[in-house]
Amino acid sequence: MRQGVTLREQSVHGAVCPGDFRFGQDGGFRYSAAMLTRILHALSAPKPDALPEPDERLALGALMVRIAKSDSEYALAEIKRIDRLLAALNGIGPVEAARMRATCERLERAAPGTDRFGHMIRDRVSIGSRAAALEALWEVVLSDGDCAPEEVAVLDRARAAMGLGEADSAAARARAEARGEA
Repeated sequence: MRQGVTLREQSVHGAVCPGDFRFGQDGGFRYSAAMLTRILHALSAPKPDALPEPDERLALGALMVRIAKSDSEYALAEIKRIDRLLAALNGIGPVEAARMRATCERLERAAPGTDRFGHMIRDRVSIGSRAAALEALWEVVLSDGDCAPEEVAVLDRARAAMGLGEADSAAARARAEARGEA
């Protein structure tokens, strides 16, 4: 064992605990049945579902989630707005939208950078659809009533990756603000 590190710190997900090791009467090393049971259970646990290959719809959803989480506060208002936007943009019901958001949350955690999603949208949809996507991103930023600088920074990276300019962003923000007031 390394100096200064406990056995629990070296174990994998707590499957091995300090009390699991004992010396037998013959001086040999013994393992407890509880430890073996925990290890076998950990090895036989079902693997999570594989993530789908993102398309432009999932990429936009993952960007919405990334923006909402970027200020370290994933507010209920943001989650509800994302669900409503996914439903409206994709012509699906609220349950399907919540499932889609859950998939987008998993994609967002696994994806290396914001640019990948932005490039995917730029490469696959028209300029008008990209402007609508940017408006949806602004709606997420504005949904919790706090336009956090971290959220705007992520939005700006996504905007640039989607091939849109600052004027496009200003217009999308104005439309999102007008929609929020209505």
